[in-house]
Amino acid sequence: MVALGHAQRWKELFSQENLSATQHGNYLHWDDVLARPEPSGMTREEWWLLAKTARQAARQSVPLKDKRGAQFSFSLVPEMFEALHHIDQRCAGNIAMPDHVSKSAGNSAIQTRYKINSLMEEAVTSSLLEGAAVTREKARDLLRSGRKPRDKGERMIVNNFITMQHLQKIKDKPLTPDLVLEIHAMISRDALDKPDAVGRLRRPDEHIEVGDDQDNVFHIPPAAAQLPDRLAAMCEFANNQELHGYLHPVIRAIILHFWLAYDHPFVDGNGRTARALFYWSMLRGGFWLFEFISISQALLRSPADYYRAFLLTESDDNDLNYFILHQMRCIEESIQNLHDYLARKSAELRAQQDNLRQAGWLNHRQRALLQHALENPTTARYTFDSHQRSHGVSSMTARTDLLTLEEKGLLTSQIEGKQRIFQPAPDLESILRQPRHS
Repeated sequence: MVALGHAQRWKELFSQENLSATQHGNYLHWDDVLARPEPSGMTREEWWLLAKTARQAARQSVPLKDKRGAQFSFSLVPEMFEALHHIDQRCAGNIAMPDHVSKSAGNSAIQTRYKINSLMEEAVTSSLLEGAAVTREKARDLLRSGRKPRDKGERMIVNNFITMQHLQKIKDKPLTPDLVLEIHAMISRDALDKPDAVGRLRRPDEHIEVGDDQDNVFHIPPAAAQLPDRLAAMCEFANNQELHGYLHPVIRAIILHFWLAYDHPFVDGNGRTARALFYWSMLRGGFWLFEFISISQALLRSPADYYRAFLLTESDDNDLNYFILHQMRCIEESIQNLHDYLARKSAELRAQQDNLRQAGWLNHRQRALLQHALENPTTARYTFDSHQRSHGVSSMTARTDLLTLEEKGLLTSQIEGKQRIFQPAPDLESILRQPRHS
């Protein structure tokens, strides 16, 4: 492959400096090397030989094997160390988290609201990645309203939402083949063209090829006869923290994602199941902030890069680095999106609280109640009696306070038994932003 001329050239080429230089910067595939200008002082072929030599020396194999029996592997490179450090800092605890994130996470009502929003976002975007023909806004309305889905695209979204909620309940359970089948059944129920394929592995007569709309075939998964053993090996890998030495839980979760997608053990729903297993593994690894994070949102922004990461891994000696690095970038983007979202919401909440303080027509009791309502929009409930007791006022004053807020459209009420129950208006935040309430 490389014409080196003589021994001196070998010695110059394989210096520690040259070997190290190939491991910094972007992790390039041979196709990328061909598309770039020739490196200084060496040919493209020489640079690639150096890069492959350095990568091979640091490779760690994993139990996943391809159809020929060759193992997949990865090597820790500088970009991974930096990404893992950031993810550990920002996802596994709140010590290093910004105040607006840790304070929001400490408020159970706000926490629930953000969690539900995130679950909805993941359910929608994961379905859109798989071709669900529905707009994002209509999909969110479907989940908020709780109505029955009208077609397979809507059913896919509802199934994803239910599955994401279920994953949080089973994060401490070991992964078993039966549990994987259960997750697939939840994701694909009433959403497959072949209804009897729900919750079971592919059969030998079900030939699957992964390709595009132009009939280009990118991947042919392992034969159906191999799937039970491969599924058992995948579950052992997912559960055994000591298997093949220490493996960072983020890398384990990413490889689990790749493994299920590579094996493609189901007739349909493999991508959604693979991403579900990634979430399960991240939650199991202690990354609790992933209850609030949508990874598919980052994937949907560039689905071509997502699928290319699979292809690069397969085409370069089963080198998982391409997929691991791509997923780490998506994770970091998703974490930043969450922090930005929480910072924005915290700023909005502070602005609304300032508006309440400046609203001359509100008394201090009404301000306190509305501040509580903003922080607890889905759970807050008030009665004349509770308001009277909370502020030590007469029943007439309590009635006037609440009825005035209802008249202004800030509260709604309904009769339950013999009591009148007041709750925050569904659009309380937007109402308070309007000038007439300032």
